[in-house]
Amino acid sequence: MKLLLHMCCGPCACYPVKMLQGRGIQITGYFFNPNIHPYREWDTRRKNAELFAEKAGIGFVAERKYQLRDFLKRALPAESVPNGRCTMCYTWRLEQTARYAAENGFDAFTSTLFYSIYQQHDLMKQTAESFVRKYDIPFYYEDFRIGWQEGIDISKKLELYRQSYCGCIFSEEERFSRELMKQRKKENRAKKRARLQEAAG
Repeated sequence: MKLLLHMCCGPCACYPVKMLQGRGIQITGYFFNPNIHPYREWDTRRKNAELFAEKAGIGFVAERKYQLRDFLKRALPAESVPNGRCTMCYTWRLEQTARYAAENGFDAFTSTLFYSIYQQHDLMKQTAESFVRKYDIPFYYEDFRIGWQEGIDISKKLELYRQSYCGCIFSEEERFSRELMKQRKKENRAKKRARLQEAAG
């Protein structure tokens, strides 16, 4: 099987590639991540994904255009819808992967996103499956989260760059903003009080 593996980064590919290679699957990594910002972060992750591909002995293709403006045009309107930004992001990346796989003779497509314990797994699976009929290309599904720690261990052994946030400027703010952290704690306390009041009758 010739499989196109969407790669969000090098570390997230470590466990999936190990498992897929063990089954004799021919893998090509595909880096298409217009969500990653700022430029130096995007460039570092792209180069790191390519470095991992070389070390793992798999093919590698990268969309090398930095797409900050295109991402913002899509992300800002999506912010007005609950979970809209992440839905938009999954849809954009997985659809492009399915399209590229179909146009370039691959037997199926998948993504290292299914390795992350922080992503919305069911939403991504549903999104990927929606492109099977549209592009006439099978979606290779596997829940790679079982190998979370093993993937971390492999990435450290290979000395790969390990990022500290999902990728987009919004997730970077959510990861490091003290104000947002305070707001979340306040909201969680309010929810807890409401549950206690409801339980008390």
